Amino acid sequence: MRQIKPNVYSVGTIDWDRRLFDELIPLPDGTSYNAYLIKGGEKTALLDTVDPTQTMLLIDNIIKIGVDKIDYVVAHHAEQDHSGSIADILALYPQAKVVTNPKCKGMLIDLLHIEEEKFITVEDGETLSLGDKTLRFVYIPWVHWPETLGTYLQEDKIFFPCDFFGSHLATSSLFVDDEPTVYEAAKRYYAEIMMPFRTAIGKNLEKIKALDIDMIAPSHGPVYNRPEFIINAYKEWVSNNVKNEVVLAFISMHESTKKMVEYFVNALIERGITVKQFNLAAVDIGKLAIALVDAATIVLGSPTVLTGAHPQVAYAAILADALRPKTKFASIIGSYGWGGKMIEQITGLISNLKVELLEPVMVKGCPKNDDFAALERLADEILAKHKEPGIEG
Repeated sequence: MRQIKPNVYSVGTIDWDRRLFDELIPLPDGTSYNAYLIKGGEKTALLDTVDPTQTMLLIDNIIKIGVDKIDYVVAHHAEQDHSGSIADILALYPQAKVVTNPKCKGMLIDLLHIEEEKFITVEDGETLSLGDKTLRFVYIPWVHWPETLGTYLQEDKIFFPCDFFGSHLATSSLFVDDEPTVYEAAKRYYAEIMMPFRTAIGKNLEKIKALDIDMIAPSHGPVYNRPEFIINAYKEWVSNNVKNEVVLAFISMHESTKKMVEYFVNALIERGITVKQFNLAAVDIGKLAIALVDAATIVLGSPTVLTGAHPQVAYAAILADALRPKTKFASIIGSYGWGGKMIEQITGLISNLKVELLEPVMVKGCPKNDDFAALERLADEILAKHKEPGIEG
């Protein structure tokens, strides 16, 4: 339990040891489940809860404040790392009502079986008075679910955006005190979770311009007491501008593809192009996702397995397709023994990417001089494409 401003408390929990989220996303630095308690002159509101594994820690933090009643539990988002302890809070404070929007209400009933009479639904822009403190509710859909709600505490100028602006980072610091570390964690969070909803996020960034914000208190990671730091970062990430960078994700079984990758990387570097190389045999997919945020081009390198791409490369293609980065160009390099349909397969797996496919380079067996010349041609084409408007560097 820590105080953010008078009668505004952080009562969430720090999960130092969690290393995987949704059984998919690596958490190298753990995470936190942030919940906030606001004591008004007349009413008390709890903003979000925590992951069910941390329920007793949340309750202990609330009890330490000396709260004898909670009138409202504001549910910003139905996902269980924020909503999972609502039923326990309602059992402890049976007079409390769950405040949310109609869409989130339906999801919470489906996921947690909360009785319908426990809900109060609010519209976009509606306010709720706690006495001397006023909550204004802001619809911020698709960051990253369709029902997401934010709360603006008018008197204290604090914006509580749930997952929006979050970072998976276990830290004892209540506020951001190491911006480079938080920037990397927040960019990883954006890349893995928010990037598919880039257009919606851009609209929500425009929407919150109307709020006079002194602090941003997200549902994961530390509180931003310099909100322009994270707002400006998001503006950069969701913009249409990309950088003079190539993300090259590959795997090699018998050195042929590896030799192509080594040659190709050097060719790109000689042309002044930044390369971010990932060997998919042992990769942190979070770092791969971060690299995709800004890169102008993605190149996938693979040997042919039976008639298609190596499964790890196919997975990387599926991942990129799901994350939908603003990448403008893509290509494929690789090797084969007797034939196959790897190019058609990978192209089909990245159908959501709005990219121009540059002519792939496929090699039969081990690469020869003509094959290296084809890689030089591809590097030249990428260089020319990276000189187009909207590409930085």
